[in-house]
Amino acid sequence: MRHHPSPPHGPQEPLFGLDALPAPPAAEPAPSAPAFRDSAQARRLLAIREIHAEPAAAASPRGRQVLARFPGARLIETDSHWRVPELHGNEGSADRWMRIKRETLVLGVKKTLTTRPNGRSADWIAPGPSNGCALSCVYCYVPRRKGFANPITLFTNIDRIIAHLGRHVAAQGPKTEPNQCDPGAWVYDIGENGDCSVDALVCDNTADLVRAFRDWPTAKASFATKFVNPDLLELDPRGRTRIRFSVMPADDSRLLDLRTSPVDRRIAAAADFLDAGYEVHFNLSPVVVRPGWQDAWAELLRHMDDVLPPRVKRQARAEVIMLTHNADLHEVNLRWHPRGEDVLWQPAAQETKRSQNGALNLRYRADIKRRALADLRELVARCAPWLDIRYAF
Repeated sequence: MRHHPSPPHGPQEPLFGLDALPAPPAAEPAPSAPAFRDSAQARRLLAIREIHAEPAAAASPRGRQVLARFPGARLIETDSHWRVPELHGNEGSADRWMRIKRETLVLGVKKTLTTRPNGRSADWIAPGPSNGCALSCVYCYVPRRKGFANPITLFTNIDRIIAHLGRHVAAQGPKTEPNQCDPGAWVYDIGENGDCSVDALVCDNTADLVRAFRDWPTAKASFATKFVNPDLLELDPRGRTRIRFSVMPADDSRLLDLRTSPVDRRIAAAADFLDAGYEVHFNLSPVVVRPGWQDAWAELLRHMDDVLPPRVKRQARAEVIMLTHNADLHEVNLRWHPRGEDVLWQPAAQETKRSQNGALNLRYRADIKRRALADLRELVARCAPWLDIRYAF
């Protein structure tokens, strides 16, 4: 694979060097209906024009699958998926925020495979199959780490990730005591730094993980998503994958959850995913304290109560996550979506706090957060009493 400089934002050359790579692996039998990832809607979300790739990632079976999927994209060699000068640390990339997310992809090899304890949403945080996202949620923490632009970075050594997880699951043995994560299975969050539903538009990483977990009777995969991808309905998870649809009031979502599926569509999809073999939970996240926020959440919860069928309600659980913000992210957002900062940036109501991952972030003051969580719990009890809250922070 030869290196090409970053192209101008005009017509792109065909993918360079693909003919020098081995043939891609044989595809699985085609589903009975056309895949959603080949639809016009999916291609509007991801119209990839350039792929920055580590040589080993491009040459791997998964890398070849991705390159074959986007044959018109320009291939650009990079030494490290963390060090792409045109993206990471480039202040000017904030001015092309949406375009980068739509048109750029990074392929890398995940070199450090670590499974960390969590204890909130999941027992464990798995080494994720991606980092970054094609969605544009204004409050997302990943850009704080990656430096301005954070398109999808896909890790192509999915076989090693799954082998690592298999060993970890086996080492735990059966779960002997229930906890807030799950009463009987060890729960692994597989999508901490990306959205697995969106990753599935690009390659089979998500599908491979879902299929792996369905054969591990002591464990479950779990991931949060703001995107409804019907292709996931074909994966037959057999109850071993928990999908958590993140929801917030519609007005907040239109302002802050850019490029995502509408909230009402996420809620409406819950029954289909349950019937396809997923466990379906909800993230009430993030809760943004602003004038009228209680009324907006009451409306959302009443809508959920109205449209969700009893079979979804019986197994549903929720996580409540108050907004966390960051001064550096605030400065980035002012470059591409300043309207969002009108509600996210509230210094008089926020205080600095060291997060679990060591980052210095802004959260609501303790007294404001305490009152807001009490208000939200009361709203859930009144408007959606079937929705048990697993944890809130």
